[in-house]
Amino acid sequence: MNSLELINELYKPYKITRLKSSTIIESMDGKFVVKSKGKKDVKELFKYLKSREFHQYPGIVDDSRSEVDIYEYIEDTNYPQDQKAIDMIRLVGSLHSKTSYKKEVREDKYKEIYDNLKGNLEYFKRRYNEEVARIEEAIFMSPSEYLFIRNSSKLFNQIAFCESKLDDWYESVKDKRETRVSVIHNKLALDHYLKGSREALISWDESTVDSPVLDIYNFYKKEALHLEFGSILREYFKTSPMEEEEKQLLFILLCMPNEVTFKENEFDSCNEISSLIDYVYKTEWLVRPYYSIEDEE
Repeated sequence: MNSLELINELYKPYKITRLKSSTIIESMDGKFVVKSKGKKDVKELFKYLKSREFHQYPGIVDDSRSEVDIYEYIEDTNYPQDQKAIDMIRLVGSLHSKTSYKKEVREDKYKEIYDNLKGNLEYFKRRYNEEVARIEEAIFMSPSEYLFIRNSSKLFNQIAFCESKLDDWYESVKDKRETRVSVIHNKLALDHYLKGSREALISWDESTVDSPVLDIYNFYKKEALHLEFGSILREYFKTSPMEEEEKQLLFILLCMPNEVTFKENEFDSCNEISSLIDYVYKTEWLVRPYYSIEDEE
């Protein structure tokens, strides 16, 4: 008898709902979530989070099975996505601030980050130039190609901005031998935040200890075009202030270029290029106020 069969035998659910990576069972004993065990020992993680006074994660009801864990079911409330994002980022800020500490890094750590980002910028500069040269050789431009050419100067300006700010950032950190790290969820998504009778982050199987910058960066890359990030970022900084070099690195990462992709279907190509350009403009409007303050000072 496998774990799921045993659970059916023990809990005798009268309703089973299968989701992407988990199963919800409803029985006379209550409502529970059954999820396959991952590589990470989330029980130990939750014990650590509890010791740091962070309690917003699903309780483990039963982890005695070899294949699955059983979690408490947390009811979610349906409300506006932008408000949900602010509530979630406030909780993420609490996670970061309660688990952060200074960690010594090797001498070339910041140089490695600098070289990687510099290499990425060189790659995108080359890619964009290749596309410009290809399109300019064409007799007729497609709508998506025209859209790209028309905005290409904006894309190259974005790269130049990142290069300049990256140099400034490296100058400020090249002699540092420590960095701030914390527990990061590493899989932030609105679907992984629940708020009903209480709030919780779920899906901790990719969590790790790293720079808090990565959580915000990954969430932004995923949701930049769907949410109003100005208020989200302000709420995060209010809950968990970043050090100046962390903030610099975050803005550089947010402004990093995206891949340009032309599809076989012209409608899809226009959507891809529009998203590429929209991302640049939206990110510029997001980070500009912070650099304006810096320039005034």
